[in-house]
Amino acid sequence: MAKNLRTEIAQTRPFASRQQEAHLSIMRTAAALDHAVSEALKPYGVTPAQYNILRILRGAGDEGLCRNAVRDRMVAKVPDTTRMLDRMEAAGLVERSRDENDRRFVTTRISDEGLRLTAELDEPMEALAHKHAGHLTKSELTMLIDLLARIREVL
Repeated sequence: MAKNLRTEIAQTRPFASRQQEAHLSIMRTAAALDHAVSEALKPYGVTPAQYNILRILRGAGDEGLCRNAVRDRMVAKVPDTTRMLDRMEAAGLVERSRDENDRRFVTTRISDEGLRLTAELDEPMEALAHKHAGHLTKSELTMLIDLLARIREVL
């Protein structure tokens, strides 16, 4: 049986409400998952946010995306997407080009090196997801996905 959150965080008093317990449980789980992903990505020299950007740009294909489109599609928002893209460009993971007609519009594309790294990470990241959620049934996963989507609807 899984430990309950009160035991896990050594809280002696009851939560103020079930909503508070659920909220804190989601936050605790998200933090644990983020830490596990960070640790898995560390040997590859990328952060979870950078990996997320690489996946977004791989999905965008040759057309690429502008900075705002990348920012809006990120799983976890970062304070300065431009600086992150600057670092990723310096590392050779992405390429950027300015529009001929409107020099203010910059398109970002995944580079060959970014594609290579993302392909290399596909298997270990899928294995990590399976390790964390593979013990849940298909119906439990569907319910979890649906419940989390309902919570995000009000955010």
